[in-house]
Amino acid sequence: MQDPKQSHLEAAYRVVKYVKTELGLEILMNAVGNMTHNAYCDADRASCPNSRKSVTRYLVKFGGSLISLKSKKQTTMARSSAESEYRSMALTVSELIWLVGMSRELGIEISTPIQLHTDSKATMHADSQ
Repeated sequence: MQDPKQSHLEAAYRVVKYVKTELGLEILMNAVGNMTHNAYCDADRASCPNSRKSVTRYLVKFGGSLISLKSKKQTTMARSSAESEYRSMALTVSELIWLVGMSRELGIEISTPIQLHTDSKATMHADSQ
C-alpha cells in the first residue's frame, strides 16, 4: 500500500471484474457479535512425500467471519514437530501483524491481544513455563 505498482492495480482490476461477473455469489460477514480476531494454526511435520518438509496451515477470523486462510509448505526441513509448529505460529503471527496494519490504515481499530490457537502440546508446554 505504500509503494503500489502496476501489478497491484491489475490485481485490483481482476478482483473487481470477478465481483462484477459473479453477482450471485456472496461473502458473508457477521454484523453482530464479538468483533475480535482469532487465529488458528497447525503444522504437519514432514508431510510432503517428496521433500519431507512440513506444511503450515492457518486461518484468521474476524468475529465469526473467515478473513484469511493459507496452506504453505515450509521452506526448510524441521528437526522436530515442535520446531515445525513454532514456524507455523511465526507465519501466522506475521499475517496477523499485516492484517492489523491494514485494518488501521482502513480506519478499523483492532482489539489486542489477538488469540492464537494451536494444538501443539510442545509449544503450549513451553509457553506455560
